[in-house]
Amino acid sequence: MTISKEKVVTLLYQLRVDDKNGDVIETVEKEKPFVFLYGAGSMLPKFEENLNKLKAGDDFEFTLKCEDAYGKASEEAVMDLPKNIFEVDGKIEEGLLAEGNVIPMQNDDGQKFNGVVVEVKEESVTVDFNHPLAGDDLHFEGNIIEVREATKEEIEHGHVH
Repeated sequence: MTISKEKVVTLLYQLRVDDKNGDVIETVEKEKPFVFLYGAGSMLPKFEENLNKLKAGDDFEFTLKCEDAYGKASEEAVMDLPKNIFEVDGKIEEGLLAEGNVIPMQNDDGQKFNGVVVEVKEESVTVDFNHPLAGDDLHFEGNIIEVREATKEEIEHGHVH
């Protein structure tokens, strides 16, 4: 069975920054393989495109340019926020606002995302909301373990059960 829309794909991979000689960012091994519903919109489109029509047992290796991954880092995604938005019951948790800390946040629409504390000022905090891999080319190398039909429920829910 080949990878196509509404198939559940199980794979192993190693992700490196830039190219096959770059720093290893993530390794997915057989003890806990990566499983996803192909075509459900949960993966980078170019990632899926590179796996299209592969089958169990196939190896893969490809590089996604940053424009096809998480985009270029944007100055607009670095913001100064008032310190008081980090208060809970009138207090800011000790150690929360330290440079380098990743802080889970949510916008007015309920969308969740992470920000990295860049600088703590007297009245505000500079937070970078760029994806941690923004601006990086991503090199994937791996193997397809299994391809199967998605269940009706998996298709309806848009993810693997």
